[in-house]
Amino acid sequence: WLSRGLGDVYKRQPMEWLPEGHVVYFVLDVVGQLDLGALVDDIQVQDPRGTRPYSPQMMVALLLYGYAVGVFSSRKLERSTYESVPFRVLAGGEHPHFTTINSFRKRHLARLEGLFVQVLRLCQKAGMVKLGHVALDGTKVQGDASKHKAMSHQRMGEEEQRLSEEIERLKRQVGSLLEQAEEVDASEDAQLGEGQRAEDLPAELKRREDRLARIRQAKAELEAEASLARARALREQAARAENISESDPDEAERKRAATRAHSRREKARELDPSGDDDDTTPPVTRDGLPKHEPAVQPDGTPQPSAQRNFTDPDSRLMERGGSFLQGYNCQAAVDEAHQVIVAQAVTNQSPDNGNLVPMLEQVRANCGGAPTRTTADAGYWSPEAAEACPQLGTDAYISTARKKHTEDAIGAPPTCCDGDDARAQMRRKLQTAAGKEIYRRRKAVVEPVFGQVKEARGFRRFLLRGLSSVQGEWSLVCAGHNLLKLFRHLQLEPV
Repeated sequence: WLSRGLGDVYKRQPMEWLPEGHVVYFVLDVVGQLDLGALVDDIQVQDPRGTRPYSPQMMVALLLYGYAVGVFSSRKLERSTYESVPFRVLAGGEHPHFTTINSFRKRHLARLEGLFVQVLRLCQKAGMVKLGHVALDGTKVQGDASKHKAMSHQRMGEEEQRLSEEIERLKRQVGSLLEQAEEVDASEDAQLGEGQRAEDLPAELKRREDRLARIRQAKAELEAEASLARARALREQAARAENISESDPDEAERKRAATRAHSRREKARELDPSGDDDDTTPPVTRDGLPKHEPAVQPDGTPQPSAQRNFTDPDSRLMERGGSFLQGYNCQAAVDEAHQVIVAQAVTNQSPDNGNLVPMLEQVRANCGGAPTRTTADAGYWSPEAAEACPQLGTDAYISTARKKHTEDAIGAPPTCCDGDDARAQMRRKLQTAAGKEIYRRRKAVVEPVFGQVKEARGFRRFLLRGLSSVQGEWSLVCAGHNLLKLFRHLQLEPV
């Protein structure tokens, strides 16, 4: 009787292996509604020779469901199509190789990144996005690189000198051996190895030369980045000096300012010959978030402590919970109504300062409007951000004092000596009964989302390298989060 029962099970169609209402069926329905035209076009223009590609809809569904339930690795995704019933149903009995899954994700990452907005629009259509209160925060995520593979500019110089000396010493040793080998053929086989050509270098020398080349490349890239950063700072100083030279009532001060402006312009041109004289804008990500710049000395060289990672040069050393990791700062703006992520981005700058305005602009672009109220912790505070929020159409509540979670993050009431500057105005606003209540909702809105992503689904490390690729992977994580929120919402409140 047992064998007959198992036979009946195996005869059933895969779509009957899961109970009605399972999230896999929902994912398949959602993927059927997504616009994958651009992705399909990319596949069509590839070389038509070779094996027939897997269905793009199936591959997208596989990735979306994987990121929604915490299966991110391409190897684990392939294994799941054999061992997991939901994945077998979703793949329709197909078993794409992990290299195929990984290649599909990498090749079409820019198209897959757009799925976040499409899923968000479905959440909005279901009435889950109210834009009454949106909270912003960032979380540090480990990159696909070790902090032990990073090296400071000072150590790069030391290692460059040490390796150069070792290479010269080894070359002299090899040269001595080669001279002996020319005199006695027998000693050549004994000392260089049978069949070894005289011009071949030992493996140890080759290894050192390769390491030296990598260090020199990383050092040159770090120095070039520092030169551009210093040039932008000099151009900004020159612009301020030029304003003084034109407006200061003291003639002597005007002359001194004009001299300062000229010298800084010349130094900036020396550091960045091809740069625009009016370019004072720091580098930003494609979402407008500020990027990390190395600490620079006045002569345009990097500070000795400035670092660069050999495995993932875009990643940076960041503090998280008292320890340090080599990774990225992942941003999320979360709507209070159903904890839907309405904007997401990644930067390699550790502080959150400068991220508020670009994130709010993305909320407006994604949702068609600005939130009524926006809350953010002290890391986002700046007078410029506070002034920009009303222009963006939102009422901002931003802490002006960094405190521990167990302490009051709002800060003490401003005194009469604080004046009417932007910080004092924000502090007074947060000290009102309404301001306290609104701000205290911040952590209950955004921090559970990071807990769901990192603890419940286990996303603690990026699989891809480079800022652009990491941004695409974070968008898949956020799309998977919103997909689950939409599924559970429709279960409770069917449309």
